[in-house]
Amino acid sequence: MRVAVVGTSGSGKTTFAGALAKAMGVRHIDLDAVTWQPGWIALHETDPPEFLRRAAALMGEDAWVSCGNYVTSRPPLLARVTDLVWLDYPRSLVMWRVIRRSFGRAVSGRELWPGTGNREDFRRWLDKGHPIRWAWDTYRRRKIQYEGLFADPALGHLRKHRVTHPRQAEALMAALSRRAAIP
Repeated sequence: MRVAVVGTSGSGKTTFAGALAKAMGVRHIDLDAVTWQPGWIALHETDPPEFLRRAAALMGEDAWVSCGNYVTSRPPLLARVTDLVWLDYPRSLVMWRVIRRSFGRAVSGRELWPGTGNREDFRRWLDKGHPIRWAWDTYRRRKIQYEGLFADPALGHLRKHRVTHPRQAEALMAALSRRAAIP
């Protein structure tokens, strides 16, 4: 079973995917960790072929759970997934989560992806690329994008799961981990 978790920034993709991967006993592929290089260099923008090579190498296994919204990785990702999970939460919940997460990260000063030196900084909160601003600015576009993806007949072979409330996420995680345990 190979599960891709998508959703707008701040929806909880990484947390959900990490917990699901643990429950299933499989690798968690965090595409943010693949793309973000030291100094906030985005590999998916600066070297798309290398980003794809690294992501594809991780997706070569028989079972995994990935998270991320990178259009660059979408074709090879969708060619391998069995289940597509969309965390489609209301903007108010997403913004609460992304603000709370950014605040905690900025206060702690912890490195986001080991070896990159990348950390949250209060001084960047108003930057266009900061997660808070990014989540607000891209929310509607992501919703339209994933509505189209879920309606795409070419992806009819995938099991699609649209989650609109955190309680649904808990139930889906339990169901997917049970399904993964069946040989």
